[in-house]
Amino acid sequence: QAQLVESGGGLVQAGASLRLSCTISGRTFRNYAMGWFRQAPGKEREYVAAISWNGASTDYADSVKGRFTISKDNAENTVYLQMNSLKPEDTAVYYCAKSKTAPLLHTRLAGTYDYWGQGTQVTVSS
Repeated sequence: QAQLVESGGGLVQAGASLRLSCTISGRTFRNYAMGWFRQAPGKEREYVAAISWNGASTDYADSVKGRFTISKDNAENTVYLQMNSLKPEDTAVYYCAKSKTAPLLHTRLAGTYDYWGQGTQVTVSS
C-alpha cells in the first residue's frame, strides 16, 4: 500500500511562485509515471501535469504549459510541481497521483492512476 503526502501549498499573490512536493512511502514509485491534478471549488478534478517513470517525458495541460514544471527525484521518492506566474484561476486543491504505467499512457485520465494523496490547498489572490 502506497501513501502519497503533498506539501508546499499556501496563499500567494498573483505572479508569485510555489513548489509543491509529493512524497511516497510504503512502495517504490521509481518504475511508474506520476501526475498532478487539481480541483477548484464547484468544479471537477482536472489534469495538470505528468512525468514518466524516468523523467524523460513530461506532459502539461494547456492552461499551465510554460508556467508549471513537473520533476521527480527517484532517490527521494518525491515528485515536484514548480508553479510560476500563478494566477487566481490556479486556486484549487492540488493532488499528486501514482500512475499504473511507467511511460505516459492515457496520462490525462484519472482512471490511469491508482494511488492518490490527500491534496494541498493553493490559493492565489488577485
